[in-house]
Amino acid sequence: MAGNQTQKKAIVFIAEGSEEMEVVITVDVLRRAGVRVVLLAVGVTSGPVVCSRGVGMVPDAYLGDDTVKIGTFDAVVVPGGMGGAEAISQNAQVRSILAEFHAQHKIVAAICAGSLAIKTAGIQAKAPQPLRLTSHPSVRAQLELDFVYKDDRVVVDNNLVTSRGPGTAFEFALALVSLLAGDAKAREVAAPMVLNFSV
Repeated sequence: MAGNQTQKKAIVFIAEGSEEMEVVITVDVLRRAGVRVVLLAVGVTSGPVVCSRGVGMVPDAYLGDDTVKIGTFDAVVVPGGMGGAEAISQNAQVRSILAEFHAQHKIVAAICAGSLAIKTAGIQAKAPQPLRLTSHPSVRAQLELDFVYKDDRVVVDNNLVTSRGPGTAFEFALALVSLLAGDAKAREVAAPMVLNFSV
């Protein structure tokens, strides 16, 4: 698949305090679908990133590394975990990336408290109509005045994909696979993982 010029590519951000299940499940499921994923660290420039439950992860690259041609990617994903979500959503370069991807109709995705990054990126201000999204219940109050807030486990609003938390991470990741590689690929990936998945 490495030589396939049509291979889809996704960036998954990670920062100190990111929710590890949301990071790993998203990366794993996308890679099973043949998506090239780069785990991109925000706020650190070397070494592993310590996630919300103390699990250390070694990113593929660090934000600002000019070997990562961000504009060539098809999707960008923000995981939750309050500490990580805050670090990612407050980063000026990340905010710019999210806004640019959304304006270019590329996939912008966030799960759990990661949905805060959709707000800080100012995406809703440039949308022609109110955007629908969801998040972890703990950050709902910070989002519901600016968006059409939903309690669905996964909300897809054109190229904006949001979800609720660790327990919805598989559904979230498979929704991304559907958008990047098609419903048939999502079902193909879900089956050997013994996941119930329907579109």
